[in-house]
Amino acid sequence: MITDRIDGFLPIEGYGVLGNGRTVALVGSDGRIDWWPLPTMDAPPVFAALLDPPHGGHLTLQPEGEFTSTRRYVDRTNVLETTFTTDTGSVRVTDAIPVGLGGRLPWEELIRRIEGVDGYVDMHWAIVPGDRFRAVQPWLERHDETILIHVGDQHLALRFFDVGSPQLDPHHVHGRFRADSSTDAMIAVTNSDASPVFLPNREELDGHLRLTLDRWRDWSDSLQYDGQWSETVCRSALALKLLLYTPTGAIVAAPTTSLPERIGGDKNWDYRFMWLRDSSFTVDAFINLGMHEEVHAAVVWLLSTIQKTAPDLHVFYRLDGELPGSQDELPLPGYRDSQPVRDGNGAAAQAQLGTFGDLFDTVWRYVQHGHLLDPATGRLLAELADRCCDRWRHRDSGMWELGDHQHYTISKIGCWVALDRALQLHDRGQIATGHAERWVVERDAIRDWVEDRCWSEEKQVYTFYAGTEDLDAAVLLAGWTGFDRGDRLRSTIDAIRQELAEGPLVYRYTGMDKEEGAFLACSFWMVSALVAVGRTDDARAMMDELVRLPNDVGLLSEQMEPATRRQLGNFPQGLSHLALINAAVDVSGALRGDS
Repeated sequence: MITDRIDGFLPIEGYGVLGNGRTVALVGSDGRIDWWPLPTMDAPPVFAALLDPPHGGHLTLQPEGEFTSTRRYVDRTNVLETTFTTDTGSVRVTDAIPVGLGGRLPWEELIRRIEGVDGYVDMHWAIVPGDRFRAVQPWLERHDETILIHVGDQHLALRFFDVGSPQLDPHHVHGRFRADSSTDAMIAVTNSDASPVFLPNREELDGHLRLTLDRWRDWSDSLQYDGQWSETVCRSALALKLLLYTPTGAIVAAPTTSLPERIGGDKNWDYRFMWLRDSSFTVDAFINLGMHEEVHAAVVWLLSTIQKTAPDLHVFYRLDGELPGSQDELPLPGYRDSQPVRDGNGAAAQAQLGTFGDLFDTVWRYVQHGHLLDPATGRLLAELADRCCDRWRHRDSGMWELGDHQHYTISKIGCWVALDRALQLHDRGQIATGHAERWVVERDAIRDWVEDRCWSEEKQVYTFYAGTEDLDAAVLLAGWTGFDRGDRLRSTIDAIRQELAEGPLVYRYTGMDKEEGAFLACSFWMVSALVAVGRTDDARAMMDELVRLPNDVGLLSEQMEPATRRQLGNFPQGLSHLALINAAVDVSGALRGDS
């Protein structure tokens, strides 16, 4: 396992993730937690050495001197175990963000339990709070056996059990101890958000850890998937569960900001939002795995959020359902000097017509599995279908949020999906009012427009946008949505594999091999497209290669460098794991002969 840092930074794949449905922490393979936003995953992080080693803050727990490490998640849980080995012995560290009897605890808590395995290991630890993106100055105070760290409106209580005597400096606390085969020690951090601080004792912390293990196992046992790659699918589902913001039902695209798509480059974006684009993938994956509570929560959140701004659809929303603010560039070093570091995302104001299809496909998949819409939602959807009819002929920024406004093929396909699903919902009586005759006319007009203007006779492919010969891997979704599962999609698949792929990895669109890594979701979309056109053997072979791409604990970022297989972009990336689950379900269904 990689434990060496480059200029203070671990490779992105060197992290595991902890969480509880409200916040997450990234734990390095060397025992250092470099990212922990508090109190929520979209809040300014209290620990952010991931982007700012000098001032961002970290929680370190590792052996003195040279060591190696191996790690795993405790089976069917999001509790992480790391075993450190030195020339004198080995020690196991168990990391968790616990849950409570009623779900999430009323406070945030992180437990680091240290158990000796054999011999002895000299350990050191440090808790160094950051300045929350240069916004505040942390300070410490002692209350009897408890140390409090104040970081703006966040108050952290530190509890220590058998880890030596804590040493206080003005802005951090640290210590050393020897772990041997009899050691069962613990460091715990509890956090309150502008409120009194709860102080659990050792017995209560042990109980929280046991309960957390049980809850994760119970949840994993409820997953419904009996195809190939079950372990990989289960791990992706567990990763997605950490990205589901339980107070509202939104799923964050990724819990980090500004991890680069190219080391040292400027394509560093803030993904701590819920993209409408991802909603249909989310609901489909959750339905496929029998995650009924999560399905309903996601759909209810989506519809209630859209109701606030209808008939306008926005590209993405904050996790609390409000509209995003401005995008700011922060004076931080960035991950491996990849700048700028961004807080907020400038794509919020873009027009992306494909969002109509994302919304309607989400609702359709929900209804298709036996659920019903309320009358207010039916009226909202009818209004939005008419809005789609009015706007589908416009240029937009496309799925990839580009500054170049074009008639993007995938945007037109998205509008076709919206009206096709609106008509199916109307036929089922789920949209009782509206202008169904108009939706038929416009839906068919979109198909004619795409087939005429977004098709290259010379290359026999669906193009990136009208008037170009360039390719876009997002067009592979034509099979998943049902827009095309015939010869045109088959020849487009062949062209994308030839022009945009390196082995099983697929770039987003023409020219991206010079600017960024391959986009992992596109590779899984290729698998689903192969299934859609009946190439099941090819799909299975490709899936067998792709399931080897996650890191040692089963996690994926947004992108990957084909030559080195190093992960790039924000981590862990919800869309990558969603696409993996849906591709696995598609292949497994095809192998069983499901219609």
